[in-house]
Amino acid sequence: MLAIQQGQPFLSRRQAELPGEHIGLGHLFAAAVVNRQFREMLLENPEAALQRGYLGERFELSREERERLTSVRAQSLADLAKTLTYS
Repeated sequence: MLAIQQGQPFLSRRQAELPGEHIGLGHLFAAAVVNRQFREMLLENPEAALQRGYLGERFELSREERERLTSVRAQSLADLAKTLTYS
């Protein structure tokens, strides 16, 4: 189960043990899945969602990930994930 506490990053123990892995998108999607308001903001205005963060946490994305995310216009979280996965 994914436990999220305010001010704490929501990493699984396995993720925390994998240095160098890009987990920022995973955090972003986890926040979008559990919070409707954040999900809607991400779909409508991804730059604002990235700047605002979720529960006080910012998402650590590479420049390429940030550019891809902010250039996509998706109607659903599933569409966004597919687009980012296959682009």
